[in-house]
Amino acid sequence: MLFVQGGGAGTYDDWDGRLVDSLRRELGDGVEVRYPRLPDEEAPDYTRWSLAIRRELEALDDGAAVVGHSVGGTVLINLLAKEPPPRRLGAIVLVAAPFLGAGGWPSEDVRTPADLGARLPSGVPVHLFHGLQDETVAPSHIDLYARVIPQAQLHRLPGRDHQLRDDLSEVAAALQT
Repeated sequence: MLFVQGGGAGTYDDWDGRLVDSLRRELGDGVEVRYPRLPDEEAPDYTRWSLAIRRELEALDDGAAVVGHSVGGTVLINLLAKEPPPRRLGAIVLVAAPFLGAGGWPSEDVRTPADLGARLPSGVPVHLFHGLQDETVAPSHIDLYARVIPQAQLHRLPGRDHQLRDDLSEVAAALQT
């Protein structure tokens, strides 16, 4: 499995590492969770991040799941829509990912396509998780993604913030089904 970190100073060490620890605990020792440090986390750049993520995708085994948190999820899903992954994926999971485009966050570099779901690998389950108390990325972003990825399974989590209170048990459960 590949976990793609979010952006911001200290995110890899101080924030998303706790999410990865939770995921590893919930999935158990039989699942390897790759957690690469992305370049310039304090100022994520779509081009640089997508190149780094692409390299990580190439190193995965067929059937591996990919999980992207926050802006990492945004880069991941737009990369997968732009270029088919080099391996067959087992699942695509976004956690608190900002939507880029109308109704979401503005971006000069990337605009989420209206047919995003059709551009994703066929037959791969897509899960969208969002805490309803997220003050970093409004919970309405999950609805924006739902419109463009109609096949996605939505998981709205009451009482959870942007970091889902460092608990990815629901993500692990979805991946184990």
